[in-house]
Amino acid sequence: MSGSWPRAMIHEVLTSVGAAVGDSSFEDALGLPAAKRYVVLVVDGLGLQQLRAHADIAPFLASLPNIEDVASGVPSTTSVSLTSLGTGLRAGQHGMAGYTCRIPGTNRFLNTLAWDKSIDPVVWQPHRPVLSKLQDAGVVTTVVNDPNFENSGLTRCGWRGVRFAGVASSWQRLAEVCDAATAADRTVVYAYESKVDHTGHGHGVDSTNWREALREVDQDVAELRANLPADVALLITADHGMVDVPVEDRFDLADHARLRDDVVLVAGEARFRHIHTASGAEKSVAARWRKKLGERAEVRRREDTEEWFGQLDPQVRARFGDVVVAALGDFGVFDSATMAVELQLRGFHGSITEAERRIPVLLAF
Repeated sequence: MSGSWPRAMIHEVLTSVGAAVGDSSFEDALGLPAAKRYVVLVVDGLGLQQLRAHADIAPFLASLPNIEDVASGVPSTTSVSLTSLGTGLRAGQHGMAGYTCRIPGTNRFLNTLAWDKSIDPVVWQPHRPVLSKLQDAGVVTTVVNDPNFENSGLTRCGWRGVRFAGVASSWQRLAEVCDAATAADRTVVYAYESKVDHTGHGHGVDSTNWREALREVDQDVAELRANLPADVALLITADHGMVDVPVEDRFDLADHARLRDDVVLVAGEARFRHIHTASGAEKSVAARWRKKLGERAEVRRREDTEEWFGQLDPQVRARFGDVVVAALGDFGVFDSATMAVELQLRGFHGSITEAERRIPVLLAF
């Protein structure tokens, strides 16, 4: 990605909202309209390319003005992007390195969605979330999400310190968001929708099921806008897009034993791998992987990844691979020995392509 792309990234979305509601400690990188009350809705997995390719299915979302050239972080995956959104920081600072990432000092990885009870999320990610800072500035802030996520590791990493409203259906979410948005003179509400992402993983982008999920979400968002007072700004964004990986483009490490030479742990996900190597072996491992994968992936050593992760905080550096592998096109690097569940999926994300990284920032105001 070069030139003016991206003009902004997901870690700048909520901080821009903070500035738009009048907190001068935040910078508005997006040029948002000033409003005392904002609702930020994340539609998981709805990349801008997918939305525009299916405008006929989502007429309300497609009709909204979009702030162009905004990107997810890298890896383009939920735990990374939502933590960036929630903290205003890039992955290299907040340390959520991927869907799975190495637990430093071990040869084990942390599944950042399922979490591990032995790891304190506040120690793992100590930076104060944006909503918590806004609350200190007199803005009433609320998280509206599935009740099962209230005490999850991911929520505690990026969204702790504010009221959490658990909702189990779209109509409950509508009611709770409207109540929270109008609870005070200045409010910011964060809400989350998972349907598009979940369906895309299981059935693939542009499947009948995926199209129906998008249609339902479009109707839900239109209804939400209709029920919010006119002075409440509604911003709709996403954490990443998605691509399908055909069976013929699935590269299984189980069939390529030499790629495991001097490798102590493989983490990440099919579209973006963190390769942790034996001490001093990163150069040879990178060369071996680069030669084998060729133009199907971009292989970099950790020292060459600042463009992707931002500057790596020394406290979290070891969570990121000594070598990282970003799949290109519709390619994927699988590991049936340790992550066989990925082979059951159809839709994927995590890499650096525009289909995965380009996200909408839609304004309904």
